[in-house]
Amino acid sequence: MKYTGLILAAALGVGVAGAQSPSIVEDFKPSSLNQPGQQYPQVNSQGYARFRIVAPDAKAVKVSLGLGGRGGTVLSKAADGAWVGTSEGPFDEGFHYYHLTVDGGTFNDPGALNFYGSTRWESGIEIPAHDADFYALKDVPHGHVQQVLFPSPSTGTSRRAFVYTPPGYDKNPRTRYPVLYLQHGWGEDETAWSNQGHANLIMDNLIAAGKTRPFIIVMTYGMTNDIRPGSPGGLASFDIRPFQTVLLDELIPYVDGHFRTLADAPHRAMAGLSMGGFETKLIAPKHLDTFSHIGLLSGGTFSMEDVNATPDFKKKVKLAFVSFGSRELDRSRSNLPPGAPPSDPRANAAALKAAGINSVFYVSENTGHEFQTWRRSLQQMAPLMFRD
Repeated sequence: MKYTGLILAAALGVGVAGAQSPSIVEDFKPSSLNQPGQQYPQVNSQGYARFRIVAPDAKAVKVSLGLGGRGGTVLSKAADGAWVGTSEGPFDEGFHYYHLTVDGGTFNDPGALNFYGSTRWESGIEIPAHDADFYALKDVPHGHVQQVLFPSPSTGTSRRAFVYTPPGYDKNPRTRYPVLYLQHGWGEDETAWSNQGHANLIMDNLIAAGKTRPFIIVMTYGMTNDIRPGSPGGLASFDIRPFQTVLLDELIPYVDGHFRTLADAPHRAMAGLSMGGFETKLIAPKHLDTFSHIGLLSGGTFSMEDVNATPDFKKKVKLAFVSFGSRELDRSRSNLPPGAPPSDPRANAAALKAAGINSVFYVSENTGHEFQTWRRSLQQMAPLMFRD
């Protein structure tokens, strides 16, 4: 499967922003994602991370936060029995997963909040970003993120989705809204876009600034297959058809029946990050009577071959949005980074645009296959959607 690298990258580590600085600035502060009252982990203005783990009887402690999970930060035992250490280099801005290895066992950091990623609840750390204002919690009208349980006859259970409704939804009972179906990446779940991605805050801030049309966002679990690390066949055995049935035949009818949607293709979009983009590319172009806006965030590209193989693509697709982190596009190194696309997405996007398609290509500078790329991508994509 040519997208295996894209999907797997969501479960891998993070990019180090550069070589070790000559000196580390001692302005460390607790991460914004620490549990209440916990002082560690800490981050500084350069993007370094510092850890302190109380495990007096341990023989070895390591933090997995590192390039592709390789190396990480090895902690040293201090006189008080705690294990401490600072990362060898600064990390990319934004959110990163990590966990501890203590005497060969895998554990979460008791000082940090947990987020579902890599098919497990992982510790999370936030490296302060220079552009964090667009997803900051501000004194603006806020929408609501609510959990819904919808029946799924095809899977024999009730399934969960989270639905973002924009500010004013409850006050304007006659107003109907477009809908974006927004998918998570490999190893994550339907909580990712709200918790790690701050999708609701991004939308609240864009709407308050008058930069986007208000619309509903629906986030559901995309892994209908029982695929876990080490399972027979692995990702190569992933079958899109079960999730496609859940999405098209069960979730969309439920949302249209329970929320005030504009229930037609011109007002319905599908997008996703990494594996979610892979799912989007497999589903949306084949159902252009359902979706007219399509977004692939570090999840592949659209080439003219894709367009020519898809009846009515030029006629029915109102937006083809593709984005990557700049580190994902860096082909100057001998080893391509996780998530590097199989072809040139910039050239593909330009070819679509030349063919008269509303094709938009966005690059998040100095980020890789990570949530800062996808936060920025949503901020760029949302204002382009549903321009009647």
